[in-house]
Amino acid sequence: MKDQMNHLTQADLTPADLMEADPTPDGPHRPGGPAGAVRLLAPGVVMTPDGPMEHHAVLVADGSFRAVGPAARLERDHPHLTPIRLPAHVLMPGFVDAHHHLTQSFGAALAFGEPSEIFRRVWVPLEGALDEESAYVAAKLAALESLRGGFTTVTDAGTRAPVDVETVAAATRDAGIRCVLGLVCNDADDADGADHDGTRAAATLAAAEKHLARYAGEELVHPSLAVSVPEAATARTLAATARLAAEADTVVQIHVNEHLAAVERSLIRHSLRPLEYLREVGALGPQLLAAHATLVTPAELTLLADTGTAVSYNPVASAWKGNAVAPATTMAERGIRFGLGTDGTRGDGFRLAEAAEFAQRLAYGLATGDSSCGAGWSWLEHAGPGGADAVGLGALTGRIASGAAADFLLVDVSGPEMRPSWDLPWELLRRGNRDQITAVFVAGRLRMWRGAPVGWDGAALVDRAAELAEEVVGRAGVTRAHPTSTAARARSAAR
Repeated sequence: MKDQMNHLTQADLTPADLMEADPTPDGPHRPGGPAGAVRLLAPGVVMTPDGPMEHHAVLVADGSFRAVGPAARLERDHPHLTPIRLPAHVLMPGFVDAHHHLTQSFGAALAFGEPSEIFRRVWVPLEGALDEESAYVAAKLAALESLRGGFTTVTDAGTRAPVDVETVAAATRDAGIRCVLGLVCNDADDADGADHDGTRAAATLAAAEKHLARYAGEELVHPSLAVSVPEAATARTLAATARLAAEADTVVQIHVNEHLAAVERSLIRHSLRPLEYLREVGALGPQLLAAHATLVTPAELTLLADTGTAVSYNPVASAWKGNAVAPATTMAERGIRFGLGTDGTRGDGFRLAEAAEFAQRLAYGLATGDSSCGAGWSWLEHAGPGGADAVGLGALTGRIASGAAADFLLVDVSGPEMRPSWDLPWELLRRGNRDQITAVFVAGRLRMWRGAPVGWDGAALVDRAAELAEEVVGRAGVTRAHPTSTAARARSAAR
């Protein structure tokens, strides 16, 4: 690794080089290249499930990896293909965002400096003020940021916007990112958590079944179900959505054990902590994606491990608006499945992976003398294949392997951040950044080139988002507890 990486040079690439291919005769044209495009890519390093491999190549065809192995062998087996040599690049899995709120992108900085549990004051009114156009633009804006940051999959926890969820699906589809799309299945009355005549539950479950059928078999949109917090759904619906998700081989997303207030509400209402309550009603299991899980007891860690429940570890959200940091290193040691999520904070895969390690070091490693805190490679693992598994797509994406979807990044490692190179996984974790991402591929098609989308106008979208955001926030009635940073500075100066 050391000798190879020390002699990398900047590849002279253009988007056309990566979109040129031997297409199937009747494959439809789509932005980023033909659907049947065949490419033989020979980068400096391939990040395989067994670690970084030099002198390897990948064969991409019909949206998936058809072969991964020694470059000499693949070139010999496919003499009709001209290898695209990328000596200055690492080919690695795209990042998987295990927890996002795509239609909240207009409110990014509204949460800064705010205390925890801001959903009632900020997110609910913000999403409630969206119409069809603004919801579409907000979701596509979030997808653009995610692609720029190296995410090839985002997991949307469901929108409260008064629009058809297809609006969000269309935005991600048009942007070219893979999306696990949640449908909110809340059916409990806020006052007592009940649905006394069962009508809301029946309607909610009918909508859930329709949602799962509507997107079954789509290439980029994968249906899932969602409940905001356990008390937002009746016991019947929590159990039924778990069953429906398990049958559809997908996930139910629920915010669990995130804030002190949520844990206390559950204790007051059920005499059980949230995860304990979900076990009681039959909602724990491999189909549950528990978002956050920051406030977990040893007994609850055992529940997660024993039931195969997955977790979205959201380290940036913990720092910005949380009450605690999920014990992710302990989860890994206990065999608990988890991915990394942004919670809509910032769509930057490298910074998310770094934050995952950094938060563990500050919250747990320093106090115990753990200088490794996952040894670098583990956070890349949970940012990619571990995340794909947690969101229900482990059989499809998250790894560079034959048969997997060709969702991958080409990362330029010719600059000072990576040279000289001694330990590539650690270097990618701590020194990698989105400026080094030359290309983002989803389902075998080029979606992003040096930070700009391929096949559509990203700048025009950003401009339109700025216009709509001002209108939406103006009518949303958002309530903030903290002044803007400018106002806070003025107050400080006055004192």
